Amino acid sequence: MTVPLQRLQRIVPATPEERAAALWSFAYFFALLAGYYVLRPLRDRMGIAGGVRALPWMFTATFVTLLVAQPLYGALVARLSRARFIPIVYHFFAANLALFWLLLTLGIAPVVVARVFFVWVSVFNLFAVAVFWSFMADLFTSEQGKRLFGFIGAGGTAGGLLGPVITIALSVRLGPANLLFVAIVFLELSVFCVYKLERGSAAGPQSAGTSEGDAERTARIGGSAFAALPELLRSPYLLGVGAWVSLLSFGATMLYFMQAHLVAAQVHGAGAQTRIFASIDLAVGLLTLATQVFATGRLLERFGTGVAAAALPAVYLAGFAVLAAAPVLGVVLVLQVVQRWMNFAVANPARQVFFTVMAREEKYKAKNLIDVVIYRGSDALYGWVYDSLQALGLKLGAIALFALPVATAWLLLSSALGRMQERRAATRPPRVLQGDRS
Repeated sequence: MTVPLQRLQRIVPATPEERAAALWSFAYFFALLAGYYVLRPLRDRMGIAGGVRALPWMFTATFVTLLVAQPLYGALVARLSRARFIPIVYHFFAANLALFWLLLTLGIAPVVVARVFFVWVSVFNLFAVAVFWSFMADLFTSEQGKRLFGFIGAGGTAGGLLGPVITIALSVRLGPANLLFVAIVFLELSVFCVYKLERGSAAGPQSAGTSEGDAERTARIGGSAFAALPELLRSPYLLGVGAWVSLLSFGATMLYFMQAHLVAAQVHGAGAQTRIFASIDLAVGLLTLATQVFATGRLLERFGTGVAAAALPAVYLAGFAVLAAAPVLGVVLVLQVVQRWMNFAVANPARQVFFTVMAREEKYKAKNLIDVVIYRGSDALYGWVYDSLQALGLKLGAIALFALPVATAWLLLSSALGRMQERRAATRPPRVLQGDRS
């Protein structure tokens, strides 16, 4: 065995049959999040440009948009094969970006466009990433996910590092609007990776003279466009995962509003604000990438999904306790970096493994309902909760104190879901994933 191959095996914890699929999945997530992280600082800047007091309304608008989009997505999934509907989703988002470029370049209703763009990026982020992880949960088993989702997630982290670097380097030189074309290119590269992964799944194990992978690739998911909600309501496991995602939104929304208000009050100028947001993204990316490459897979295999998922609420518990005592911008920014690092590097891979033990239709429909509608619906709800707490006269420290018991409940739920996931995984048959042989 050559030295480069030995090094590759240490970084990519995959069998020879899995390696090509793992590498193309890495590339897919890299391109997808590179495009998103070009857009994220622009979104945060436009959130401020649209008015900080309008943020709860923008979060609510995001939720309403998702309520409309969810059944449309469900109908697409029900009627088309995986190999067809995934590229359609990304081509649609690329066309939207071209339209935003036109509106921004012509200077049409800048405040309205800023608010719509904020909502659109929030919708795009959840839909694009939810589709990606649904695909991953469909390709890999629970055991494979524990080994590989950290490495695959590192692809997204590497893309997340490139995105803010592009924004920092080119936002002044090219102008924010022209950066939208960079995001379009990355979206189309994601579609190419989907094509390569589908070719790989078609080269899977043979069964009764037909390709199992090809059957999955070309078969419709089927069912109803509205099947996600009944699936969710009849499954305690899905309800638990939905509650976990809602509590994830609680922590993130509380912290996001704290950050937005403090940055708007203490940091002046569009360039300085955008640079802060991009710098946070860069710091999170560096920490997350190192963890995902060298530690995530080992942590999941060693401690299981329950402990890994519980790491994030544990960070919020400690962070909100510190904020209650020292409610200042520096603490908020540090907690923002640490919680996003722990989420992307450890808790999110564990959460995605939760979905590998679900039925195939649940992976695309109920998962999308949880990751998109429940998450953004929770954003809208908790945005108004934060606004109401402020209206009652609570300052940042008191709001952080209010969040502590919620984080405690979230920690306990993580442990319970980990036990349920392990029991489900023990009853599912093993599967071998072949790589692309083209």
